[in-house]
Amino acid sequence: MATINDNIFFVGLMGAGKTTIGKLLAKKLKKTFYDTDHEIEKKLGVKVSVIFELEGEEGFRKRETQMIDELSSKKDIILATGGGAILSAENRALLKERGKVIYLNAKPQHLAKRMVYDKDRPLLQQGNMLDTLNQLYKDRHPLYLNVASFVVDTEQQKTQTIINKIESLLS
Repeated sequence: MATINDNIFFVGLMGAGKTTIGKLLAKKLKKTFYDTDHEIEKKLGVKVSVIFELEGEEGFRKRETQMIDELSSKKDIILATGGGAILSAENRALLKERGKVIYLNAKPQHLAKRMVYDKDRPLLQQGNMLDTLNQLYKDRHPLYLNVASFVVDTEQQKTQTIINKIESLLS
């Protein structure tokens, strides 16, 4: 029988592949997939960028913590968290105690190439994208490492290779 400890949570910078890998792994392992940002948008009926605009990052982060608490208490799920979810000590504690945390690690220069045309990421709409990603990586990398059960490098690897690696780590 599935328990809360069968949950798998993905963390990492935006663009690292949390949603893509999470959906495919959920299908393969027959688990229910959730993405915190998508669930927040569904609940509120507006895009994350609008929430950032109206409530600021602090308002968004409060909503994100509520959503992580709600979703991580479900059983047998895979959850893709937002890139900044680990900024909250409460979120880190919830994720660590309620499942296995997989940090999808990708370097900023790789992410910048992937997201060059992405207009749905509020934190990347100000200034130089690579500079922003470098700063986010510098600030968040230690937090991702702190919360991670496993670290998987997503650069220069095919999606299927990443999924196979995750499956072998989980078994």
